[in-house]
Amino acid sequence: MTTQSSTIRTEHDLLGEREVPADAYYGIHTLRAIENFPISGTQIKAYPELVKGLAAVKKASALANHQFGLLAEEKKDAIVRACDDVMAGELHEYFVVDIIQGGAGTSTNMNANEVIANRALEYLGKPFGDYKSLHPLEDVNMSQSTNDVYPTAIKIALHSKIDLLVEAMGVLQAAFEQKAAEFADILKMGRTQLQDAVPMTLGQEFNAFAVMLSEDRERLREASKLIQEINLGATAIGTGINTPKGYPTVVCDYLSEITGISLQTAGNLVEATQDAGAFVQLSGVLKRVAVKLSKTCNDLRLLSSGPRAGLNEINLPPVQAGSSIMPGKVNPVIPEVVNQIAFEVIGNDITVSFAAEAGQLQLNAFEPIIVRNLFNSLVFLRQGCLTLAERCVVGITANRELLRAMINNSIGIVTALNPYIGYENASAVATEAHQTGRGVTEIVLEKGLLSKAELDEILKPENLIGE
Repeated sequence: MTTQSSTIRTEHDLLGEREVPADAYYGIHTLRAIENFPISGTQIKAYPELVKGLAAVKKASALANHQFGLLAEEKKDAIVRACDDVMAGELHEYFVVDIIQGGAGTSTNMNANEVIANRALEYLGKPFGDYKSLHPLEDVNMSQSTNDVYPTAIKIALHSKIDLLVEAMGVLQAAFEQKAAEFADILKMGRTQLQDAVPMTLGQEFNAFAVMLSEDRERLREASKLIQEINLGATAIGTGINTPKGYPTVVCDYLSEITGISLQTAGNLVEATQDAGAFVQLSGVLKRVAVKLSKTCNDLRLLSSGPRAGLNEINLPPVQAGSSIMPGKVNPVIPEVVNQIAFEVIGNDITVSFAAEAGQLQLNAFEPIIVRNLFNSLVFLRQGCLTLAERCVVGITANRELLRAMINNSIGIVTALNPYIGYENASAVATEAHQTGRGVTEIVLEKGLLSKAELDEILKPENLIGE
């Protein structure tokens, strides 16, 4: 199959022969994929969790095949050692196929088969490309198809990425909780539809940001459980062709042990091989996180607007000059970058939805674009949460005097008087206050609707904020 010189080796496939660098761990199938898919410029090595997931699948498969008596011990040991190397971070530079590719991930699987096979040959004391001694497809890919290897590796990789995002969201949640405690005694006016509503504390406002993150972390954990179901052992379309009886359960057990993830074999492998629903679910949760995170950033930008001609209720920490022409201007650049991350994630969700919908019959051919967009969303959101926490939230301060003045001058506190003076009287007081610029309490006292003692009791902070 292979001839070799000092600088190149010649390999062949069903299309013919090609020259491969003699010292390359990849082979002819990877070479063709490099040529066929010059799409994004991002190779699969940029996704180390995916590369390690592929190696974990190959290791589990080698162990299972040996247990069933299909793979000789010497070959099994060499493949396992090679997979361990890849899982330890070695040889990733040879995973060179573009992340976006045709073929439902076949090129990615071939790339993994070839790298692992050639490292295994090295352990056997054989030259690269000596596939008569150990073959990328017949041995490394034994009892497998791209159609069960690739989605399983994706799910393993996504699991670790989800954990990292949940952790980063926890950092941001803690930052908001710390500010909520710091601002717990600061009264301010709440707003609905950008109009004065009723009093609240700045602490309540910041605690709401923290609670939104807490809820979404739980939704991510739920989505993570869905991707623990795998179709390894399904091979081409879910029928398990070319696998021994009982193989899916055995290989799943090995893979769970290797990865430390509690994986389960899908109840119906035909359905699991064609269904991308778990990816759609995860993408939808990521969109939810993005939408709510962007809304939070909108609020931070609005609350800090000014400083003289805006709300100016809080101060975001200055991190860079805001203008090349306006001296002294400082912009809310950290919330702005997180807004942009959210826009990207929302767009990624649309792509994932279209790709999942476009699957036909027994296979979805578009998982490469699904994995690329899910990974980017997870990475961007993680970095956005950490950046927002560390470069913005922890340094936020409150303009206490301004907030107190807004409360004292607000017409909105008339809502708190409704139960005591009635809606009609409250409306009349509010209208007069708005027209004259006078304070609500002043007009209430003047009209004799309440005594000062009654007003003071009603307008105590603890009575205004529902705590």
